[in-house]
Amino acid sequence: MTFDNYQFHYSLSGSADKPIILFLHGFMGDCNEFNQVISFLSDQFCCLAVDLPGHGQTKVMGGDECYKMGNTAHALLHLLEQLSIEKCFLVGYSMGGRLALYLTLYFPERFPKVVLESASPGLKTERERWKRLQRDLELSQELLTTNFSAFLTNWYNQQLFVSLKKHPKFEQMIESRLQNHPFELAKSLRNLSTGCQPSLWEALKQNQNPLLLLVGEYDNKFRIINSEMASLCGAAKVNLISNCGHNIHLENPRVFFDQVRQFLAKPVPS
Repeated sequence: MTFDNYQFHYSLSGSADKPIILFLHGFMGDCNEFNQVISFLSDQFCCLAVDLPGHGQTKVMGGDECYKMGNTAHALLHLLEQLSIEKCFLVGYSMGGRLALYLTLYFPERFPKVVLESASPGLKTERERWKRLQRDLELSQELLTTNFSAFLTNWYNQQLFVSLKKHPKFEQMIESRLQNHPFELAKSLRNLSTGCQPSLWEALKQNQNPLLLLVGEYDNKFRIINSEMASLCGAAKVNLISNCGHNIHLENPRVFFDQVRQFLAKPVPS
């Protein structure tokens, strides 16, 4: 679907008369990121999965500003309007989780319940954001100047992904990541990374929409972040998923499905 500076590629699964879930993938993912989870959910929900700018088959006709969080959020709202979706649930992983949090904090009437997997509200201080942005810019340069396969190897050598690398579908996931275009990924990294997104910590305190925060047992960094998120926001609840690291939906899709289904099935408190 084309409008403004975006030509979005997306998939829809399930009946249109069911409650709708918008799925937002992580960095280097695409609309197929949640396929296994969606296969479990599509008899109870209509599942909309989108290639975010810089990823998959979505095309951006404008400049770097089109990849920034605020503009990406407004583009997604426009896409929902074009699809006649007034309200929907949100499920976001990592980068997609940060974007999902932005959407619910700034447009709460559109997203009554949100599931955030291994996500954060960004960095709190300008100094932290500046330091992270320098690292993100270095990584974006690596994407442009090094072998993409080597970049992926280095990326998944991070502590976050120790358990993921042991998963039997890890190599299949790497093959999927290789379908992306490094030049486009670099634009996303320069503009939608943790280093350049606005801090959402203060806005989180005012949130009243139910948030389910899913974090893996082995993901110590995000366990700490999500615990603090829940302490600041009474509408947020953290669930720790056993025997998983950062990528819960791939490491244990059945448990992830159960968590999402149970959370979304509960009535929204009045």
